[in-house]
Amino acid sequence: MNAEDFPTPDADVESVTPETLKSRIDDGGSVTILDARMSGDYEEWHIDGENVESINVPYFHFLEDELDADIIADVPDDREVTVLCAKGGASEYVAGTLAERGYDVHHLEDGMNGWARIYETVEVTGYDGAGTLLQYQRPSSGCLGYLVYDEGEAAIIDPLRAFTDRYLDDADELDVDLNYALDTHIHADHISGVRDLDAAGVEGVIPAAAVDRGVTYADDLTTAEDGDTFEVGDVTIETVATPGHTTGMTSYLIDDSLLATGDGLFIESVARPDLEEGDEGAPDAARMLYESLQERVLTLPDDTLIGGAHFSDAAEPASDGSYTAPIGQLVEEMDALSMDEDDFVETILADMPPRPANYEDIIATNLGQNAVDDEEAFTLELGPNNCAASQESLAGD
Repeated sequence: MNAEDFPTPDADVESVTPETLKSRIDDGGSVTILDARMSGDYEEWHIDGENVESINVPYFHFLEDELDADIIADVPDDREVTVLCAKGGASEYVAGTLAERGYDVHHLEDGMNGWARIYETVEVTGYDGAGTLLQYQRPSSGCLGYLVYDEGEAAIIDPLRAFTDRYLDDADELDVDLNYALDTHIHADHISGVRDLDAAGVEGVIPAAAVDRGVTYADDLTTAEDGDTFEVGDVTIETVATPGHTTGMTSYLIDDSLLATGDGLFIESVARPDLEEGDEGAPDAARMLYESLQERVLTLPDDTLIGGAHFSDAAEPASDGSYTAPIGQLVEEMDALSMDEDDFVETILADMPPRPANYEDIIATNLGQNAVDDEEAFTLELGPNNCAASQESLAGD
């Protein structure tokens, strides 16, 4: 059903913005959520947290002439409940139905679509290179991006198409020229913003090693070879080939202080190796990843920060709120980084999560082989990223 198809409840129901809900969760207060989406959608992706109680009761139960008491038996009537759905229509109806029965409820504006539009920025204070480094965080999917700026110039790494205007507005607010938009690889969980930013006058950069996957627009952008550098004020961004997650996976070393690893290494896990060549190619890709980590990443100084393109629910942020950690800390906490090659391969192939939703269509779109409008692009990337090799954290193991 569309939002406008739901009956208007008799009870007035207040709404809460996604940003307000996020703040309540971040503040550590108890939050109770009634998710009215279908069970399959809920199981794939929902809002959770240590202080979040989440209940799934699909909206269609509330369309019955007589609401079954057993259906809402788990909905607490002694505290406030936030009802949500995909877009906000069903949740308003469900919340109204519950309000008529005396429940303390409100509903989430724009539902999970609104949640997916939250995009936060934190400064990486542990970064000690030239200029200032910001980390973009998308809580709904765990996507991370990086904006470094110095002396009136800036570059962004792993931008999202859905937030193209945000980057340009942020550059204007910071009074800097956004010179470069760099992708670490052909992403499988979100639509890249590099081409849209390039069309807006920013120099788009993709790894040269990714072109052979079938990139259709390579001649229109700059291709970065291993060892190439890009200057942003006094900041030097060095291209570092780190294949494994994909054959074209590339990291960017920002002024010898932070390695933006894309999906090569995260602060809680390592990359999954099966999204390019499937299960058959995963073992070889895992060995390639092992070599990249051992020879290109872990050879950097221990105090070099690692900043991936994603974080999962298992990740613990640093004291500055960023999802970054020094290499030395990760080596101490993550046994996989100290294993021999065979054990490493066995470990990362053992517990991979489901592949990202719509990943084949997303890859085709990022290759330029599939054209989608902004709304379809946004819909394709809804859900968790699932780009790590493990369902649980490998850090602290």
